[in-house]
Amino acid sequence: MASIPTYTAEQFAQAFLNLLPTGKAWPKETESNLTRTAAALVPVYVTNSHSAGNLLVDTFPSSTIELLPEWEASLGLPDECQGPAPTLQARRAQVVARFIDSGGQSLQHFIDIAAALGYPITITEYEPSRAGAMRAGQPLMAEGMQFVMRINAALLNIRHFTAGSSTAGEPLTSFGNDVLVCELTRIAPAHTRPVFSYT
Repeated sequence: MASIPTYTAEQFAQAFLNLLPTGKAWPKETESNLTRTAAALVPVYVTNSHSAGNLLVDTFPSSTIELLPEWEASLGLPDECQGPAPTLQARRAQVVARFIDSGGQSLQHFIDIAAALGYPITITEYEPSRAGAMRAGQPLMAEGMQFVMRINAALLNIRHFTAGSSTAGEPLTSFGNDVLVCELTRIAPAHTRPVFSYT
């Protein structure tokens, strides 16, 4: 894959001067007013060129920085799930989770959404106890247990500050399962009762 071309202020200034007419009215020596004017104008072009190159990376929700507010607004974020001061990584993870959420109700769908949020989980389903369907020694389950979905997750899901992914001002370490609980409770089918179990 070819790298995104980047140009320096000097290259932009030279290109700017090369596009101007030639002759005594257009002096292009280093100390001329025309060259100094070109040098004063080119930082804007450098910034715009950088932003245009970053747009290729910024378009994708998993790597976005500048377009993150637009992604969030498109997906109904930020919301109460993220809490008061989410990290850049957590915000992007929630955008990706919302983006890939196709509305499925399979256990794998919930596992995939949790993984996109950065939480490895398993899910346990239950069945109510029934005569004839049980073996000796099995625990009795109450009526309605078929609607319980136990989500097994780590007690402390730790996220570390990562150079290149985190931003200045973020904590070096963050942890907690509030986003997991909020997001999975939000998308759980109406007839189910998600219960969270931490190990």
